[in-house]
Amino acid sequence: MRILIAEDDPTTLLMLERAVASWRYDVVSVRDGNSAWEILRSADSPPLALLDWMMPAFSGVELCRKVREESEAPFIYLVLLTGKVTTQDIVQGMEAGADDYVKKPFDRQELKVRLRAGQRIVELNETLRLHATRDSLTGLWNRRVILDTLARECVRAAREGTRVGVIIADLDHFKRANDSLGHRGGDAVLVEAARRMSRVLRSYDAIGRYGGEEFLIVLPGCDAACTETVAQRMRQGVQEREVETPESRIRITVSLGAVVGEGSTINADELIRIADAALYRAKRGGRNRVEMASSAPSGSSSTARAMALRDENC
Repeated sequence: MRILIAEDDPTTLLMLERAVASWRYDVVSVRDGNSAWEILRSADSPPLALLDWMMPAFSGVELCRKVREESEAPFIYLVLLTGKVTTQDIVQGMEAGADDYVKKPFDRQELKVRLRAGQRIVELNETLRLHATRDSLTGLWNRRVILDTLARECVRAAREGTRVGVIIADLDHFKRANDSLGHRGGDAVLVEAARRMSRVLRSYDAIGRYGGEEFLIVLPGCDAACTETVAQRMRQGVQEREVETPESRIRITVSLGAVVGEGSTINADELIRIADAALYRAKRGGRNRVEMASSAPSGSSSTARAMALRDENC
């Protein structure tokens, strides 16, 4: 696990680096509060931080307060390293957002135990975060997170004058597969379909389980050609070979509706509505195909699609 050590005294810093590295932590070290803050505020900040109370620019207490109030990084476990040992000082540090403290000069075994406790809390917090943000079956982003991601990318695209591609994918005849294979078999199909679709995406694309056998894909910066290419690769990947289930092997296909949003008034709800209508056309057009939307359709596409999928047992 990575750990940030912020300490302005070079001798103490060297001792800390050697001790912590010997316990198999990946150490990142700085000697002032400003450098520590730049690391702590980043998206890939180390999940553990050992902060000296007194440093140039920002003190350890100030850093704790800024992390808790301003940082957008995931949870960071903060340990203050301090010569201040009065109850009032300790309360001040904890109220600022510190999770623990170690007295100077530090005892190696005490520091080791406190960092191990912090590591356990970080790991537990990550487990809870995954449960809150990931679909429990497929491991993809859950509905709330993928919708939040789309909304955020729409705001970014509008601000920067770029585009965002949106795809809604729906497995074909999934109800029939679920009925014939049972729920274990149906779950296996969903997991494998999610894996095959995910592998064609870039690192900064996002895919989430939108509901049931539906998936929502967000493609930052993609124009129409890029979005259609991704959708076709997904379609081809899903059908490329049969899926192994506990009961039998089955070949699956997927239909996809896609749209590209751009302009200063880009809207997440409207993009979903248009992509949903394109998906409906892909289903009506024979399934196992991609439909790109060029403009918003008229009428209540969501209602029509829901009725069609129910009646045709998709």
